[in-house]
Parts: sequence; C-alpha cells; structure tokens
Amino acid sequence: MQRIFSGIQPSGIPQLGNYLGAIRNWVNLQADHECVFCLVDMHAITVWQEPEKLRHQTLTQAAILLASGIDAEKHVLFNQSAVSAHARLAWIFNCVTRLGWLNRMTQFKDKAGKDRENHSAGLYVYPSLMAADILAYKATRVPVGEDQKQHLELTNDIAQKFNHDYGVSFFPEVEALIPPAAARVMSLRDGTKKMSKSDPSAQSRIEMTDDADTIALKIRRAKTDADVLPEDPAQLENRPEAKNLVTIYAALSDISITDVLAKHAGEGFGPFKQALTEVVVNAIAPIAQETTRLMQNEDHLLAVLRSGATRAQAIAEPIVAEAEKIVGFVK
Repeated sequence: MQRIFSGIQPSGIPQLGNYLGAIRNWVNLQADHECVFCLVDMHAITVWQEPEKLRHQTLTQAAILLASGIDAEKHVLFNQSAVSAHARLAWIFNCVTRLGWLNRMTQFKDKAGKDRENHSAGLYVYPSLMAADILAYKATRVPVGEDQKQHLELTNDIAQKFNHDYGVSFFPEVEALIPPAAARVMSLRDGTKKMSKSDPSAQSRIEMTDDADTIALKIRRAKTDADVLPEDPAQLENRPEAKNLVTIYAALSDISITDVLAKHAGEGFGPFKQALTEVVVNAIAPIAQETTRLMQNEDHLLAVLRSGATRAQAIAEPIVAEAEKIVGFVK
C-alpha cells in the first residue's frame, strides 16, 4: 500500500464543502492506502486563534472525522503539534526553500492581499511546513484540492533540492490525488462564492454539526431564483444558486446533475428544497449526532489523538533523524 498524508486545519467547524471535497474522499481512501490523517494546528496559528477555541475546535474536528468514518485504529489520526518531527523538518526545509519559490505562491497573495506586510512570517513559509508534514512520513500520495496543487508542486521542488544539495536520493516524489469529480459547493447566500467555514454568516453553509432542524432552516432560506428547474444542465450555467443546490443534491446522492434534473425538472424551489433537505439530513445529521456523542467524552478523544501521535512519531522520527544526520546535525 502507498502511504497517504493529508491534513485539515482545526479552525472553524468543517462544512459541507469540506466533507464532499476532502473528508468523504479520505474515508474512501482508507480501503487501499496506509493513511496518516493530521489536524494541522500549527498551520492554524499562521493567523491568530483564540487558544481555548483552537483546543475545542481540534477536539471537535477529531470527533467529526471519527463520526464520518475515519478508522483511527487501522490508520493514524493525530494533531500536528504533538509530533516534533514536523517543526524540525520544516526548519530544514525553510533553509532549502528559495525566496523566489515562496514569492510565487498564489495562496499567500490571496490571503494577505494588499496588507501582506502585516501578516505573519508563518503564513509566508506555510508551504515549507506543508512539505515537512508530507515528507516526514515519506508519503507518496496526497489528496488535495486545486487550491493546494501549487504547494504540492513546491513540496517536490523542495525534496529534489534537498536530494541534490546533499547528494542523496532520500525524499520521494509526491503525487497529487485530485478527486476527478469533486463537487464545488458554493455559499447558500451567494452562488458565486465558495461555501466557507470562515464566512461571517452561518446561514451561508451547512456545518457538519448541524442537526436536522438547522439544516432544514438553512436550505429553506437558501437564495434561489424565480424560475423552475430545467431539463438541460446547460440551462443552469447562468443560475449559480440553482446550480449549487442541484450540485449538492447530486453529490450527496452519488448521481449526476442530469439525473437530478430528470427527476425534478419543472419543479419550483419549494418542493425541490424539501427533497434536498431530506437528502442532506440523511447524509449529515447522523454524523452530527455521532459527533455530539463523541464530544461528551473528551478523555476518549484525547486518548485517540495521543495514540495517533505516538504512532505518527514512530514513523516520522527515524525519517527526520536521518534527514538531520544528512544535514550534519550532531545528535
């Protein structure tokens, strides 16, 4: 089995887009990969986090992953800061990475905007830590969205430069696993913007902790237009809110948009929202219920993360110790 590394930030409650774009994919990858799943709390603090809130969100994130189907006994689930190998290798990679490479990273430009001088150095060197996360385990595959593909290309650049500079073939090439048909889930309030856990309005997203009543209310309030649903998917192209709701229905039902429209063409959004609510509740409410149950036993969640960190450390420590020896550090 090839080893997969994947991380998710414990900042904010995961929403439906996170589930369809990443978490559900992780669950499926467990069948034929050795998986290392990480709550990247060190990445989270590249922007300010309230300490107690970060701690609570880390445990909530762990509970959601377990409730979604992550098997923490067969695979590894832990929080990043519990394994020192990440920080140690990240510093080595900071010294390998060229400033010109970091200057080309579009995600930093997007997040920092015109106020880049006031952002943390951590946000700037985020890709070096991401490379360390992956290569500390010599993972060969990483499931990523399009927005992280550039960082993964940089990971390979860093690995190649390390190998070249020290005359070794130590770090492997990493392959991006981009789901071929990942649903692009948009805001319930604005179909032109991605659904985001950082949106100020909770009405813009379905959170993975929402109960059935909350889901129903959010879908009922979701922005739509005055037309009925068409038969042809092409007729949704200039109707972003309508397309978004149909996309969510299709993704959670594992059917095509064409199939959704064949079933609901000619309907107004009143009856369609009722049908969509049933689909979303059936998929998300059980996860929310199990998350609530798990959150009532904090000791269990802490034990899962500590066990995962011990197993992660057992994999990463020999790799990073060897990298430190290659660099010339005296142990």
